[in-house]
Amino acid sequence: EDLSRDPTQEYFGDGLTDELITDLAQMTKRRVISRTSVMQFKGTKQTAPQIARELNVDALVEGTVERAGGRVRIRTRLVRAHTDRQMWASTYDSELNDVLALQGEIAGEIADEIHLALGSQPRPSARRPFRRAANYPASDEYLKGLYFWNKRNPDGFRQAVACFKRAIEDDPNYAAAYAGLADSYAMMSSYLLVPPSEYMPNARAAALKALEIDDSLAEAHAALAVVAENYDWDFKRAEKEYRRAIELNPSYATAHQWYAECLSFEGRSDEALAESARALQLDPLSPIVAVDNGAALYFARRNQLAIQRFRTVLDIHSGFPRAQLIVGAYVEEGRFKEALDENKLWQRDDGGQPWTWAWEAYVYARAGERHEAARALDDLKRSLRRNHARAAPLMAFAYAGMNDREHTLFWLEKAYSEHSNTLLSLKVDPAYDFLRDDPRFQALVRRVGLSPQTSEQVSSPAPGVE
Repeated sequence: EDLSRDPTQEYFGDGLTDELITDLAQMTKRRVISRTSVMQFKGTKQTAPQIARELNVDALVEGTVERAGGRVRIRTRLVRAHTDRQMWASTYDSELNDVLALQGEIAGEIADEIHLALGSQPRPSARRPFRRAANYPASDEYLKGLYFWNKRNPDGFRQAVACFKRAIEDDPNYAAAYAGLADSYAMMSSYLLVPPSEYMPNARAAALKALEIDDSLAEAHAALAVVAENYDWDFKRAEKEYRRAIELNPSYATAHQWYAECLSFEGRSDEALAESARALQLDPLSPIVAVDNGAALYFARRNQLAIQRFRTVLDIHSGFPRAQLIVGAYVEEGRFKEALDENKLWQRDDGGQPWTWAWEAYVYARAGERHEAARALDDLKRSLRRNHARAAPLMAFAYAGMNDREHTLFWLEKAYSEHSNTLLSLKVDPAYDFLRDDPRFQALVRRVGLSPQTSEQVSSPAPGVE
């Protein structure tokens, strides 16, 4: 908590929290809850035992930070969560320029106390200086970059890029800043709905530079995996990098989340759901982790469980991106009215974006209402005249609902020529099950770097990890 109550300084306390989470995960090798879930208790009136029950944890680290002039004071304490008993506390005063060394000192002392209090697992003997910048200005810009990146929206990513670039200008060998830059560019490619060629090469260059400086940086390996998966369609390389990121930091929830998605696209649903479950353990209150778990369930044809997961997220975070897959899960269960009602809510909240008309055409077609499907398809075409973003995959999806083989394949080929990352789910998306045995579709799946499945292989999924 930032005691200065200055909104412009909020990034500093949040950034220290991020740094501490990473340091403790690597120093203790224990399960450390990720930022998204932790931040939901910022400013909370809930007690330590209440928080512990929600997060399923044994201990909490609490702290405050005050900046005044050129000095900083940080107070921290370690609490045994279920009893709210303080196990350790300390106060640190220093010049701002010394805060870099202070971060490592705080993390090290807390790691020692955790080891003494909770025992059983040995703490690694080497205490290396994780993620540290060479100077305070670089570190400060990096903390700002983390703050904006975690907003997870287009404007936040743009501001994060600017901050990480300034951090690199202040310290050209700051590996973590390059990793942050890589993450930002990779996410902008999806969130800004731009061609992958616009930002993915920048993401690759930044990730490789980060690893050139520090090959042990989990975030850089995960960013490189995203590029390999989403841009190169090289699933073997992506898997290798995801596994390396997880090996370096087992508590890095985002790496588990992204690796689960990669496995899901490959049709390895049990492995995907196991990784997704681990991400949920590490970030139990994160809506994006929960939604991606729902997506993995949907692609595994476990629709009732997928609906439950999506519904849990939407009841708290109405209109949350990608949770629109609940519409598809309703369709697979034959619950067409609920699918249409859900899509109407998305149309209302998103102002009638093209993808909502694609879903409407798809649902009506699957329900056998051809006239309404044709009307929705016309609405989609009119909408795309104003907004051409991702026209090809949306048209392919709408025609897939109609089981229109030739039009669907035409638009899928168009999406392939544009290198659309929406094709990554071709192997497992139920919308294209009617094409599974078509040699042209199978060839397309192979070109995306995947091995095709037949209609028989996807018709009866075996029960597995939930």
